[in-house]
Amino acid sequence: MERTLFIVGVVALGFNLRGAITSLPPVFPELQTSLHLSGATISLLAAAPVIVFGVVSAFAASLARRAGEERVLLGAIIALVAGLVARGAAPGALLFPGTILASAAIAVMNVLLSSLIKRRWPERAGFLIGLYITALSVGAIVGSLVSVPLWTSTGGSVALTLGWMAAPAALAALLWLPQARVGSVALVPRAAAASLRAGSAGDGRPPAVRHPRAAAGRPARVAVYRYALAWYVTIFMGMQSLVYYATLSWLPSILRSRGDSAAWAGDLLALTGVGNLAVSLIVPVAAQRMRSQVILMVPTVLAVACGMAGLVYAPRGGAVAWALILGAGQNAALALAIFFTAARSPRAATAASLSSLAQAVGYLLASAGPLEVGLLHTATGSWTVPVVLLFGFTAVMLVFGVLAARPRMLPDPGPDPGSGLGPGSAGDSAGDPARGLESAGEAGSAGGPESIGGTA
Repeated sequence: MERTLFIVGVVALGFNLRGAITSLPPVFPELQTSLHLSGATISLLAAAPVIVFGVVSAFAASLARRAGEERVLLGAIIALVAGLVARGAAPGALLFPGTILASAAIAVMNVLLSSLIKRRWPERAGFLIGLYITALSVGAIVGSLVSVPLWTSTGGSVALTLGWMAAPAALAALLWLPQARVGSVALVPRAAAASLRAGSAGDGRPPAVRHPRAAAGRPARVAVYRYALAWYVTIFMGMQSLVYYATLSWLPSILRSRGDSAAWAGDLLALTGVGNLAVSLIVPVAAQRMRSQVILMVPTVLAVACGMAGLVYAPRGGAVAWALILGAGQNAALALAIFFTAARSPRAATAASLSSLAQAVGYLLASAGPLEVGLLHTATGSWTVPVVLLFGFTAVMLVFGVLAARPRMLPDPGPDPGSGLGPGSAGDSAGDPARGLESAGEAGSAGGPESIGGTA
């Protein structure tokens, strides 16, 4: 039952990771007119979520160390509800503050979900990452599909268009409550409990002194920024996010400049989400079974490049196919980026630190995408230069993606707080990152499902 509730909670949070963002681009022109916004302001609105992701992601792991991942995630989903309600209730004054609060909440969930999965259920990490990315894709589809019909049917209601995603976010908060209660209980693994009973952690000191955050299962700080592998993962995360958010923000406008209607442009954006669904479960599971993910990386980046080229330059009759290809490539890239934060980490503590670095720096890099594309279009009056720039960033994505996909592992920092596992046990698989995910679960299984940092 506990595992079922955990899966439901992860899916509920995942559903809310993109919809608040994808719901706006299809109606950017309408919002610009209704709220009397300049082109530069719309460009800043498109870039704001990614900028916030970069700033807030740096602090997510620190929050989790202080309060525990489960409770921080509950606070994040509640903050998402508040931000969406605020920008819908008073768009004139709270459009940007509400968007910033909602984006900050999403940033925290982006960082902590992968490390939480690594800690709570490491032997099924590939499946669970795929599951929440699937939910993320569904939320993105729903957000982009509903916006234009909602705008039309409500006579151009800015409040509903900006705030309706608060409803699924509020439901997710309710579904996550059982996990927050789990996180508030002292979760001491059996191996650690045995050491407690013996009065020693193996080095003559009580376990509570050696791992002061063990009871709450909170991740330690790991200096992953010292290693080149961490930067390969980080830059790949940044480039795939840059290309994704730039196309998310401006693809509808590009398509409308070619003569497509607002509704059809929104539908094509939603179709990229359907392409997302086609690979969201397959890629992480396949990646976990491979020592090297290079064989997945090359077709992933090619799909992104070909999908963009087809939508922008090919005859409009093939737009559906190109949208599906683009979406499949984008989601495969996201799945691999998130997978790398877990698979390149020998322990959950390292995964939290790598995820925080990759998303903080990566999203700051990515924030340049929507802003540059919008400003270049305003300056040149054409989409040619911005689109060529996106192809250049896609090439950078390929280079660093291949580097991150090689079978390498960050150094083992020692046992995760609360794991009761010493070096060379769970996740000590420097030559085989996929095995690193599996071995963490196997090492803990001898002590029962709760022996990896928390209850299953």
